[in-house]
Amino acid sequence: MSEALRWAERAAEAGEVPVGAVIVKGGRVLGRAHNQVETLRDATAHAEMIAITQAAEALENWRLEGADLYVTLEPCAMCAGALVLSRVARIIYAADDPIAGACGSTFNIVSEKKLNHRIPVVKGIQAERSGELLRSFFRSRRSK
Repeated sequence: MSEALRWAERAAEAGEVPVGAVIVKGGRVLGRAHNQVETLRDATAHAEMIAITQAAEALENWRLEGADLYVTLEPCAMCAGALVLSRVARIIYAADDPIAGACGSTFNIVSEKKLNHRIPVVKGIQAERSGELLRSFFRSRRSK
């Protein structure tokens, strides 16, 4: 999670919502990214989506079975859906997202019984640090 938080800090420095994601399998980092929505002018350029692409390239396989995602904010519906489709083994996230979270806070896509894959979730790891990074970012945006 510390690595994901470092990527979230990079996002904030770039003027992006501070979310960082790291995908690990067997102790090997397969993908790491931060949000790049503004930079790339792409609504799909969330940290998780970019990390999924990197991990798939590293494995030369879109199936990320056995890989864990560490992310600083609960994934949204788009990212949760992509994580289910990519068959990630586990999601570990820091802060809940009470507005758009799709791992149990608002929606629960990763546990939907109608889908072919469900993902166990561990939440709250370094939540305070991630939450403060997000609050600080949005406070600075509002003051401008």
